[in-house]
Amino acid sequence: MEVLAVNVNNTLNEPSFRESVEIMFNRAVALMDLPTGIEEKIRVCNSTYTVRFGVRLRGEMHTFTGYRSVHSEHMEPVKGGIRYALAVDQDEVEALAALMTYKCALVEAPFGGSKGGLCIDPREWNEVELEQITRRFAFELIKRDLINPSQNVPAPDMGTGEREMAWIADQYRRMNTTDINAAACVTGKPRNAGGIAGRVEATGRGVQYALREFFRHPEDMAIAKLSGTLKDKRVIVQGLGNVGYHAAKFLQEEDGSIITGIIERDGALFNPNGLNVEKVREWIVKHGGVSGYPDATHHAEGSDVLEEECDILIPAALEGVINMGNADRIKAPLIIEAANGPVTAGADEVLRNKGVVIIPDMYANAGGVTVSYFEWVKNLSHIRFGRMGRRQEEARHQLVIDELSRLDEYLGDKWSMTPDFKEKYLRGADELELVRSGLDDTMRTAYQSMREIWHSRDDVQDLRTAAYLAAIDKVVQSYRAKGL
Repeated sequence: MEVLAVNVNNTLNEPSFRESVEIMFNRAVALMDLPTGIEEKIRVCNSTYTVRFGVRLRGEMHTFTGYRSVHSEHMEPVKGGIRYALAVDQDEVEALAALMTYKCALVEAPFGGSKGGLCIDPREWNEVELEQITRRFAFELIKRDLINPSQNVPAPDMGTGEREMAWIADQYRRMNTTDINAAACVTGKPRNAGGIAGRVEATGRGVQYALREFFRHPEDMAIAKLSGTLKDKRVIVQGLGNVGYHAAKFLQEEDGSIITGIIERDGALFNPNGLNVEKVREWIVKHGGVSGYPDATHHAEGSDVLEEECDILIPAALEGVINMGNADRIKAPLIIEAANGPVTAGADEVLRNKGVVIIPDMYANAGGVTVSYFEWVKNLSHIRFGRMGRRQEEARHQLVIDELSRLDEYLGDKWSMTPDFKEKYLRGADELELVRSGLDDTMRTAYQSMREIWHSRDDVQDLRTAAYLAAIDKVVQSYRAKGL
């Protein structure tokens, strides 16, 4: 532990992403009375498969390197996304797999942790080429049961989406023609390929629900020196990809937050009066970046906006964007980690000493795996949510409306139903509403399990440590139930 503490405080030796995860794990288990054996079992990855495969493209053979890491099989199947990025390597994939173990345990999704990655820049290849690469990568994993509905279930991550998941699912079906549960081999699929309503927005929606839950507790807000509600809170978002876009959009449109800064690859936009998230998104899609966007100040160095005054900072892109080099200049009193590992272990210590409250990644971005869990269950049950009960629910509500209508007629001008009450009450919940309800309940319950530890133990000073304690304890219980 002393060596790790030196690494954290030495600005010349910033801990890597994997080291950051281990430092935070060590900080938590130091507060637990665990047998050495079980501590080490949880710490290490069970296995990592590395594959190097060739695909003939553009008239020549290209070799690609991919990974699939399984961190813990205390529950099966294991779950974790597949990312496409040039920075993918074994250390990153294993660190992300460990985070998935803790994340699933914290939100009570019945999975172990896994992660996959392909060292590739998807922007360098057209759609047909990407499909060939993806199918070959999937083939290499499927034939080793590293993609399987009952053993290992991938999902989208950085650089991948519904399209890639549909290709993987189809490849699995081609290789397992009699598996009736083949659709459950991967989540994050398009709706017409067995996906579920609300999966694309899930991680961003989970960030919104996490913030809503935080703002329900005045005691927690006071620690961050905040008060009131999310309305008019100034928000800076780093990364307007799928997660950052949906989080910013929902906070702006539904909670009245003011998005003052948006940081992208080619710089950042800042407007103290607020940016229109939808218009910025449209500009990025059309022009490939934020440069030239009107009605905002453009900063060539996006990191400058990361350090602007705001109430809530949402890093939603890469690991390590808040590090020991800039942590002391971060002014936001509340940071919510929409990305995996955006705050290094060294920066985490600096920010905690400053009194900054960090809502940790293992909780904050768990919306994706939560709704992936719902999709997996849907695929195994072979029926969409709401199909059996929606109309019966509407019929039951109609009985209440009929009685209220009679009362309305009897009382005349003295009382009447609110104009849109009848329409809203009669509508039975569809799949999207049920998914959002389940996600909201999950985020609330998980936050309460963290804050109970945060406020009940004098040796726990932050939500991240509380999250690790809650998650590790659940993993330990699972191993003990197996007789280990």
